[in-house]
Amino acid sequence: MRNRWRVLTPLLATCLVVTACTSGQTPTPAVQSSAPGAAASQAPAQGGEGAFPRNQTLYTGGTQWGAPANFNPIRNWDHATGTNGLVYEPLFLFDPNTGQFTPWLAESGAWSDETTYELKLRQGVTWSDGKPLTADDVVFTFELGKMKTVPYANLWTFLKSAEAVDGQTVKFTFTKPNYQQWANALYSRVMLPKHVWEARSEEDVVNGVNDKPVGTGPYSYHSHDQDRVAWVKRDGWWATKALNKDVKPKYIVDIVNSSNEVAMGLLLQNGLDLSNNFLPGIANLVKGNFGVKTYYPEPPYMLSANTAWLVLNTQKKPMDDPAFRKAVAGAVDTKKIVEGVYGNLVRPANPTGLLPQWDKYVDQSVVSELGFSFDQAKAKKMLADAGYKDTDGDGFVENKDGSKIQLKIEVPAGWSDWMESIRVIAESAKAVGVNLTPEFPDYNALVDKRSSGKFDMMINNERQLSNTPWMYYDYLFQLPIQKAQNTVNFGRYENKKVWDLVQELDGKKPEDEAGMKEVLSKIQRIQLEEMPAIPLWYNGLWSQTTSSVWTNWPSSAPDAPKSAPTMWRNWLELGGILTLTEIQPAKG
Repeated sequence: MRNRWRVLTPLLATCLVVTACTSGQTPTPAVQSSAPGAAASQAPAQGGEGAFPRNQTLYTGGTQWGAPANFNPIRNWDHATGTNGLVYEPLFLFDPNTGQFTPWLAESGAWSDETTYELKLRQGVTWSDGKPLTADDVVFTFELGKMKTVPYANLWTFLKSAEAVDGQTVKFTFTKPNYQQWANALYSRVMLPKHVWEARSEEDVVNGVNDKPVGTGPYSYHSHDQDRVAWVKRDGWWATKALNKDVKPKYIVDIVNSSNEVAMGLLLQNGLDLSNNFLPGIANLVKGNFGVKTYYPEPPYMLSANTAWLVLNTQKKPMDDPAFRKAVAGAVDTKKIVEGVYGNLVRPANPTGLLPQWDKYVDQSVVSELGFSFDQAKAKKMLADAGYKDTDGDGFVENKDGSKIQLKIEVPAGWSDWMESIRVIAESAKAVGVNLTPEFPDYNALVDKRSSGKFDMMINNERQLSNTPWMYYDYLFQLPIQKAQNTVNFGRYENKKVWDLVQELDGKKPEDEAGMKEVLSKIQRIQLEEMPAIPLWYNGLWSQTTSSVWTNWPSSAPDAPKSAPTMWRNWLELGGILTLTEIQPAKG
């Protein structure tokens, strides 16, 4: 998830802060809603005046770019914020900070042999319509993946069967124990009620709006309009009795984002309690007396969420040459991006690209031997040694056959932090003699180029933090190359040896840390020798909070909660739901 925002200039940010903090006005939470794209300082129309008492309502923003499209948990890429996590729930939660799974709808789960996984459901869990959650619901949910258009259909390439042994027990049988993928599915796949979904066609399952969502979670649908969606706390959530956990806000209203300026103004005037936007200049707000806090009180301010990669099209010259790719890696002044573009809101990436939460899986000896760092003199020498020389005196190197090198690096127009970043990258490349020009096409046009392989270089951060680094290496190396590469291996890098290693990693149990490290070391050696994509920086889990209405937000403070302070898609299952049980109403 990109959660993109236009970058404000420091002057504009400062002016906005002053304006917002001196106006003395607080947005009224409940007024008539507006047409699409209107400023997000208004509240749900269907609620009516006073429908959302401020001291009972959590206002969030930073996840939705347009009117809520649907409430379909299958459509994990565009359903309304909160559909998964607030309404529909997974079998387990996963804590990326500790690396631990927490039983959720499941009471327990374990491998009984190499190809059989048995799962026990909690007693007493009910759907919001009062019917009990049973093993049949779990089997039904996974068997929906037999429909080829369902996003998790790939599970059935190694899942043989799902069987309800009794009302609370499910047995999964596998043709091949892909332990890493299965562990990921246990927390990332939400359960659906069979009695509601079983009569639906494949078209409706995948593309239906599902405007009356029935889930096991702590919230139910309340209302929505063009510029927000509202959820209301429901009675009878199973976790209150089973785990002594209770979500605190009676209402959650997630605002559709219209602009960075509006988001900043709402945050400063307590119209938002939790902003998951990228807000440049946030350091000044955290250090000043503005009532805004982030997870860390100093750089990088945010938890790390994903890696930004420089993706090179390995099917084109000279990007098909590992020596050229490694020279580019050493030429990029990432520090200038981290400090100049982001103001230290992000961290420079490890040469492997593995997130800080996965540091234990980095083979430091391999990185010491083969890793790269910013060194433009060395990059120039690497190019020359590989046969890339300036033969016509124009200041730019040519291909080995003497042909011109004229490359483009692209990011979508309007994604201003990335736009500034690729200007730095192009400048860095030109400093070592590589003719690289930044361009900013329309987002959809760039997606088409990315899918079809009609690009030279681009930035991408498609994979988020998860329970396993297997997810990242699947992203980098997945084979076979398809005519349309829609979600992985955009650089079209082909290396069967490393892909076999990624599959071998998939066969390691998550608790087999030594076995994982052995395979990961081999993968990282090939990765750094070949450099199919260049890790640049770690994007932050953008999160800014205020405490005028809700307190006890997660932070690095010793006595604070450590759950995920976000509503980003997939992150409620990564502990974000626990944040809603830990925050407290402000006194007074």
